[in-house]
Amino acid sequence: MNTINYKSTLYCIVILILSISTGTQYSFAQGNLSSSKVSGHVVKTNAQPIDYASVTLIKSTDSSLVKGTLTDADGKYIFDHLPAGNYLVKVNNIGYAKCYSNTVTLTENTTIELPPLQLVASTQQLQEVTVVSAKPLIEHQTDRTVINVENSTLAAGNSALEILQKAPGVTLDKDDNISLNGKQGVTVMINDKLTYLSATQLAALLRSTDGNTIQSVEIIPNPSAKYDAAGSSGIINIKLKKNKQSGTNGSLNTTIAQSTYFRDNFSLNLNHKTGKLNLFTNLSHNDGKNKHKLDLKRTVDSAGKSNTYFNQDYKMVNVRHNSQFRIGADYDLSSKNTIGVVASGYYNTETGNNNGITYLGTQPDVYTSYQHLVSREAQTYKNIAFNINDRYQIDTAGQSLSVDMDYLYYKNNGNMQYNTYFYVPSKPSAYDSLFIRNLIPSSIRIYTLKADYVYPFSKTLKLETGIKLSDVKTDNDLQAQTKSGLPGAIYENDATRTNRFIYDEKISAGYANLSKNYKNTSVQAGLRAEYTHSEGELLGGGSDIKRHYLNFFPSVFVKQTLSSKNEIGISYSRRIDRPSYESLNPFVYYVDQYTYQQGNPFLTPQYTNAYNLDYTYNHTINVSIGYSHTHDVITEAILTNVEKKTTYATNLNLSTQNYYNISFSSPFKLNKWWNGNFNAVGFYLVTKSDTLLGNQLNRGKAAYNLNLTQTFTPVKGYKLEVLGSYESSLVYGLYDVKARYFVDAGISHSFADKKANIKFAVSDIFNTLLSGVSSNYQTNHFTLRQKNDTRVARITFTYNFGNSKFKTQQHNTGSDDEKNRVKGGN
Repeated sequence: MNTINYKSTLYCIVILILSISTGTQYSFAQGNLSSSKVSGHVVKTNAQPIDYASVTLIKSTDSSLVKGTLTDADGKYIFDHLPAGNYLVKVNNIGYAKCYSNTVTLTENTTIELPPLQLVASTQQLQEVTVVSAKPLIEHQTDRTVINVENSTLAAGNSALEILQKAPGVTLDKDDNISLNGKQGVTVMINDKLTYLSATQLAALLRSTDGNTIQSVEIIPNPSAKYDAAGSSGIINIKLKKNKQSGTNGSLNTTIAQSTYFRDNFSLNLNHKTGKLNLFTNLSHNDGKNKHKLDLKRTVDSAGKSNTYFNQDYKMVNVRHNSQFRIGADYDLSSKNTIGVVASGYYNTETGNNNGITYLGTQPDVYTSYQHLVSREAQTYKNIAFNINDRYQIDTAGQSLSVDMDYLYYKNNGNMQYNTYFYVPSKPSAYDSLFIRNLIPSSIRIYTLKADYVYPFSKTLKLETGIKLSDVKTDNDLQAQTKSGLPGAIYENDATRTNRFIYDEKISAGYANLSKNYKNTSVQAGLRAEYTHSEGELLGGGSDIKRHYLNFFPSVFVKQTLSSKNEIGISYSRRIDRPSYESLNPFVYYVDQYTYQQGNPFLTPQYTNAYNLDYTYNHTINVSIGYSHTHDVITEAILTNVEKKTTYATNLNLSTQNYYNISFSSPFKLNKWWNGNFNAVGFYLVTKSDTLLGNQLNRGKAAYNLNLTQTFTPVKGYKLEVLGSYESSLVYGLYDVKARYFVDAGISHSFADKKANIKFAVSDIFNTLLSGVSSNYQTNHFTLRQKNDTRVARITFTYNFGNSKFKTQQHNTGSDDEKNRVKGGN
């Protein structure tokens, strides 16, 4: 089926209509109070009308807001359906002094037209104002932590993936899977939009995203019902830059870097804003060559026979070329309505040359044969995405409606060749060989429609509601081929492994969030409903998998202000992690005759209930205690087939996972030129299962992460940043993960009236960052050690050009406050 499920769609639309009707009934109730009206118009000193001026009606007794509106093209305004009382009309407009009317007294069913309200230009108006913004590197907000990487030396020349690794509480494993505070299940968004990618594809996207195009990274550990329910350990939202200044301006960024091999980055940002039209574009390209080293030792138990010992040593070199673009426009249809369009895409290529030796024997470190693996992997990743968005600011009180429509298409191609030569020490040459080729074309097509409505009942009571429809279809075609080592042999199709897997997933969602502020207390309660319909079809053999289910995801947030410096908050949310498209794919990917990877189409979603208690002192120091319980937890496992002596990676549903954590974060300022931020997370993660490999699993371990960022500004125009991070050893499912640590440092200098900046930074200065994983469970015994090219020296030059100032008379439109709407490869 290629259409949205209409029952689920209707269900979500009903949620939206019921939510909006609540606000409508409230408006009708107001309308029944009276038919009294107040009208008038706003002019300049020369009697010319002023359009789009902000006009508010306030009570004369306490200045509380009653209604708000904007003047039309003729400078006119009107307030109707007003109850009896005494009022004032207040007018605000940029570049002019505030203006008030005389007191207006209304009785029942009266109409009053006020004399013209004349605005006078402010005597303190400046012709030009230079905007200077100095945000801290790390900000702790009510529901999230924000890393302002835009001007950081640590971000310069890095990719988005490398920047995430430096964020407090964020870690990456050997396969670039992302964890938050020690727990996997993170949802990554770009400009508030889901990426809909598997872990491998997401890593490729983030690795190709130039850090110079990123404005900030938001870490949201316990999201509200407004967000998609995916992500059991929270959401990471990457915000891309978008210039908001008038005129034509932009920035040029270029980076050269050296590790074992040379790398380079280039990006160009352009923006042109005039009148009602805003145009923007971003172009970027980077080239990189990286070295990887992997050592794997494993033991295969053979029932009644001697064990087999493997010692594998792989050396890999990858070359990447990534190009991206983003172009868009915003146009003000009126003072209240802004429409925008965005087109984006990328074209990335990656080639890898691997050289590995595997020694085999019946005793440790005594090997009777070995095999030599020579492989080459060539992959291309293509993406094109289109977005149309509309934001309608209904009134100045905050009522608004926004709509987004997206189309995304990903096209990936892979050509993997594995040549394995077998040797016995007593023989002078290879006695056999195995040649495998996997051709893996795949595609992802995504449609989404999203609408969000905000209705403020009053200054302290607000309703947020909306719907979202998404349709995702993936098509993976594995063409597995083999050939003999005889001269002139050609690749032939291996029917036992060749398959095509098509997966279609449709999700219809609706949510409602109600927030209320009291004197010292704020409360937010929300409910999200998501109906999922999925179909997995394995062409060429195998059972089709069909699922459909409706889930409800409540969330509650309560914040209490104890005093001017003490705040406490509690929160609860329920979330879901659906299996990734990659892990559902039942294909078998052979590396050699003893090593392969296999998907599991029978994986089911995992569900998490998360609870948090937060304490904040002086709006800076934050302490958080959390607990979450996950059932049917999706876990990666490296397992052993004893009979075939093979080791393979797959994903399984285990019974439960309990997660306990406590975190502490605090900025500090030792003097006027030395400040920083300290973040510590302690956690205990325990995984249980009654059925894994015919035995009970109950494994957990206390662990911690430490992160210290320091910023020095001893000399004007220079800034030095140092980041140190330590991740203790931990237990995750079947895995024992080794401790990791690294230190980064960078210095920057601004010149040419702050239009130019040069930065020098070194990642992993002491070259200590490596990944180590081991497992000893039942017949599963292995130790893996992986070292990548992590020590990189970078020089980045940035030049800002064009108009860097704006007039105070500039008209602010709805697009100025609008979030970027772009998807995919940015």
